[in-house]
Amino acid sequence: MSLHITHDARERIIHDAIQTFPDECCGFLYGTETGDDRLILEVQAVGNSKDGDKRRRFEIKALDYLRAERYAEANNLLLLGVYHSHPDHPSVPSEHDRVAAQPYFSYVIVSILAGKYNTIQSWRLNDASQFEEETISRSQFSN
Repeated sequence: MSLHITHDARERIIHDAIQTFPDECCGFLYGTETGDDRLILEVQAVGNSKDGDKRRRFEIKALDYLRAERYAEANNLLLLGVYHSHPDHPSVPSEHDRVAAQPYFSYVIVSILAGKYNTIQSWRLNDASQFEEETISRSQFSN
């Protein structure tokens, strides 16, 4: 499993995470897929609709998912996953992240420490509903 992210898409994810700090940011990943390889061409930030502590949790409204699916279809892209940030924590999924995850999606997590970019990793559920890390590489494509 390999995830390729264009430079622009990666920078937009990191920018969203820094701007939203100390809360968790979240958004959608759009692109194409060939076998186990995914290419993220676009990202779209959405509001964290979590009630309560947005520093430790994020939530995306069902209506935002519906809009994301429509956007992907209208633009001949696939909705491949979700990104979010972990303020002052590693870019490793929590148990809460695992329970809320959907099997097909890639989950890109950005670690922001003291307001600055730290790391970025991607995860996908395996057949046992446990996260496995996807290798992230920068795409040779730019947008």
